[in-house]
Amino acid sequence: MKLNIANPKNGAQKIIEIENENDLRIFFDKKITNEIDVSSLGDEWKGFILKITGGQDKQGFPMKEGVLSNKRVKLLLSKGVSGCRGFGMKKGEKVRKSVRGCFVSPEIAVLNLSIIKEGKEINGLTDSKMKTKIGPKRASKIRKIFRLSKGNDLRKYIIQNKKDEKKPGQKIQRIITPLSLQRKRFFHSVKKKKIINTKNKLQEYGKMLFLNN
Repeated sequence: MKLNIANPKNGAQKIIEIENENDLRIFFDKKITNEIDVSSLGDEWKGFILKITGGQDKQGFPMKEGVLSNKRVKLLLSKGVSGCRGFGMKKGEKVRKSVRGCFVSPEIAVLNLSIIKEGKEINGLTDSKMKTKIGPKRASKIRKIFRLSKGNDLRKYIIQNKKDEKKPGQKIQRIITPLSLQRKRFFHSVKKKKIINTKNKLQEYGKMLFLNN
């Protein structure tokens, strides 16, 4: 069985292969989201606690959370649900797909794990740090990095990939500009006019009913 271990703190990932079934017994009959102490795998793994996040069997069928079984089952799945990509499917259509249950069994080929608690340093997993190509997109996070106030222009502080310097900068999410405020005022005025218009029409309709009676 292969263990695909990810470190969410630094974005590193490492795959290790374990052939001895006695070492893999700590994973058997455990389900997705369970946390396991993996000190029995060796001295380098002492103090590590890993969380099961998924996996796939020898035929490539993925494990699905919520299916309380260690066998393969067929489920009616809609487009976009895990285990069903939905290529060529219509809106509201469901297809019967084979998925593996959420419990780990010897038939699992690759098991996805995430580090919850670290122990000793492991080469390529805890000692390295992955470099990000671009910076954050949300306005509040950009202000936090550069210690900016609300009056500063955030478009000057975008971190962009050096290879894509010719391309326009990335869009900043949740940024408040004079144009966005103008657009907000416009929509608010349109909404207010509609409310006044409906009130006037109701008054005219009431007068018409009163005159007819």
